[in-house]
Amino acid sequence: MTQTPALKTQHLQVRGMDCTSCAIKIERSLQQLKGVAEVSVSVATERLTVSYNPQHVSEADIQTRVKALGYSIASEAVATKQILDIIVGGMDCSGCASKISTALENLAGVEDAFINVDSGKLKVSYDPRQIDPQTLQNRVVALGFTVIAPESQSELHDRTHEPRRGAEFHLKRELPSVLFVVALFGLGLIFEEPLHNTPYSFAEYAVFIPAYLISGWSVLRTAGLNILRGQVFDENFLMTIATVGAIVIHKLPEAVGVMLFYKVGELFQEAAVSRSRRSIQSLLEIRPDAANLKTNTGIQVVSPEIVKVRDLILIKPGERVPLDGEVLEGTSQVDTSALTGESVPRTIRPGEVVLGGMINQSGVLTVRVTKRSSESSISRILDLVENASSKKATTEKFITRFASRYTPVVVILSLAIALLPPLFIPGATHAEWVYRALILLVISCPCGLVISIPLGYFGGIGGAAKRGILIKGSTFLDTLAGLKTVVFDKTGTLTKGVFQVTEIVPKNGFTESELLELAAKVEAHSTHPIAQSIRAAYEREIDDSEIQDYVEIAGHGIQASVNGRIVTAGNDRLLHRKNIDYDVCNVEGTVVHFAVNGTYTGRIIITDELKEDAVQAIQALRVTGIRKTLMLTGDTEAAAASIANKVGLDYFHAGLLPEGKVEAIEAILAQERNGDRVAFVGDGINDAPVLARADVGIAMGALGSDAAIETADVVLMTDAPSKVAEAIQVGQKTLRIVWQNIIFAMVIKGGFIVLGIFGVATMWEAVFADIGVALMAIFNAMRVLR
Repeated sequence: MTQTPALKTQHLQVRGMDCTSCAIKIERSLQQLKGVAEVSVSVATERLTVSYNPQHVSEADIQTRVKALGYSIASEAVATKQILDIIVGGMDCSGCASKISTALENLAGVEDAFINVDSGKLKVSYDPRQIDPQTLQNRVVALGFTVIAPESQSELHDRTHEPRRGAEFHLKRELPSVLFVVALFGLGLIFEEPLHNTPYSFAEYAVFIPAYLISGWSVLRTAGLNILRGQVFDENFLMTIATVGAIVIHKLPEAVGVMLFYKVGELFQEAAVSRSRRSIQSLLEIRPDAANLKTNTGIQVVSPEIVKVRDLILIKPGERVPLDGEVLEGTSQVDTSALTGESVPRTIRPGEVVLGGMINQSGVLTVRVTKRSSESSISRILDLVENASSKKATTEKFITRFASRYTPVVVILSLAIALLPPLFIPGATHAEWVYRALILLVISCPCGLVISIPLGYFGGIGGAAKRGILIKGSTFLDTLAGLKTVVFDKTGTLTKGVFQVTEIVPKNGFTESELLELAAKVEAHSTHPIAQSIRAAYEREIDDSEIQDYVEIAGHGIQASVNGRIVTAGNDRLLHRKNIDYDVCNVEGTVVHFAVNGTYTGRIIITDELKEDAVQAIQALRVTGIRKTLMLTGDTEAAAASIANKVGLDYFHAGLLPEGKVEAIEAILAQERNGDRVAFVGDGINDAPVLARADVGIAMGALGSDAAIETADVVLMTDAPSKVAEAIQVGQKTLRIVWQNIIFAMVIKGGFIVLGIFGVATMWEAVFADIGVALMAIFNAMRVLR
């Protein structure tokens, strides 16, 4: 049997895309490569994700194809190239600088090294897969120089700010040519009649044609290159044939005006999109740039990337925590809002964990690093948000398909309008109907619409991340917006998961203390919170040698030999399974039954406290339009009923084994009709099968939990159930804004198409309407961040 080769996934940053037609062009071209399985392009994040079979196509083939389409790229592999900036002391001449740069450039993995003698600043571009920053610094020291205050910025960080620089530079670069065209255009309008009356309208052409070529050169060039590549239909093609057609029918002012205002509109649109991207990215710029590394010689300011696990770092008041770690010394208040969205500071003491991205507010903390920078919680969160754009929503996919078919249809319709009416309508002229067809081409450019949709979705994902809600793709925003049923796990979700022994009921000659001792010993090796509460109530050391043959029975309990006696501990299902007679009790709380050598010895009742915002969470869900709330639990009927009544749930299912929860969620899904969606809310670790089976799995309390981040579709960084309603509200707001843009654009453009066909609208009005729709759609998309 032939084994199917594993697919590889490559991420690329693509430069030069300005609308979704660019994304469509790239997707279609790459899908033609043999071995490419899936392609996803996000204009909002300028990110391309490709899954491919490396036996048929290589990374180089993919990058070559993208470059051949006229775009520049920076792959994730390239993005891992880093820049080390350090201050070098002890130089007294240019020979020293040459000595250092030559020595560094001879090292494997170093691309180049540049040093400024006057400032002493050394910049080294290197590949961290081949060499690390510490080796570079050691090499400088070995040459007899000192290294002061090193800092490191990854190229990925630089790319975060590149859209701002690129948009501003492009605007400034184009401004002189735009002003020159405006001057020519104004001159042509003021003196249009005398210019027109020259022989063969030579003077008119001499003024308007240069203005047209200067303002429209990039559009004309792109349209021509696309035609040569066999990719004819896009907005550049629409604008080209519209304006060339206007020139042919001697509507020179309209041709120049349309191209000029289209150009200006594109610049404003580029600036608006750039600003929108920066707004989203600024929400996520919480990765610290420096760490205070404790060494034998003192404190050294270094890049977090070079800090190793078990290294000690110092975090001063006001500084952002650079890496995940355990606090060894110091007590402080830390602001976790960057990760959780909660503004209330947390008190951190020795033995507790801090995560990268938190802000130390008061005391000085000494922290032992537990994860490298690339594996830290903040890095995983940022990667998750950045990659979320590859999981496109149904609406996004619809707009992409719509745009790919829309332009050819518009061209064919325009051709029909230009040619058919003069054949069938008495008195109709070709010039008049060609002009109306050109209006249709101008107003029909879909660019503003199709870029605002992915921008709106990514804005929703970024805004949710700022609130401590990680949504793994725009498709889950759609699902959240369509939820009608929310199913909760009980322990750790609606309750705190902090158990306390509240009652001990011994039977058959056992005393309370004897039963508690027996319970603590049989539960000695269990990590379950219930077992921990029993051991905490016992308050004494347990001799492990007394316990043998320990067996956990999933969903039922435990059996072990304690000092030679077979002790059974668990729920009533376990006692039924072992044919042990016991007292049936109907009490609030979790009941653990015990038996010795097949004889019932009593029960211990354990209660779990309800979370403060559990009731508020269910009420908030009602406000969002959730029709049904349920709870699935392995606990007893009485304990489940008590919690359900307190928080106001509609239904509950008690006494469920893990596989029973999956069956229950499948039954709930089967009951839902009309496309209504079902969410399951759990801890993300023990509930993985149920989270995967629901339409959307929501993991709570995932701050620092790798398992939760991997398992769920939506990750809540705090353990507050009220965040579920907040996530749904983000999804609803995002979808509402997306459809506002779609309807607004369709209505305005549709109206102008009708007006143009009937000869009411002009090309001037059409281009202004097109630009206005694009800008308003983009600005409206950014409201999702508020």
